[in-house]
Amino acid sequence: MAKKPENLTFEESLSELERIVGDLEQGDVSLDDALKQFERGINLVRNSQAKLEQAQQKVSILTQEQDQPSLHPYIAEGE
Repeated sequence: MAKKPENLTFEESLSELERIVGDLEQGDVSLDDALKQFERGINLVRNSQAKLEQAQQKVSILTQEQDQPSLHPYIAEGE
């Protein structure tokens, strides 16, 4: 039985998507199987997009911390 899309790595999802697209492009798949594969592909795409968004957020956070100067409390002259 195939793993749930959320349990696959990004690379595994991409590989399975490529296989599904190849199968569907050949046209040798019955309508029912094509619909099942299409549904699986949509789920794989959605989960892959979520993983990419998470990775982008992590990169953004990591680079923001390094690029931003540290903040210090403002002390007015004469205080």
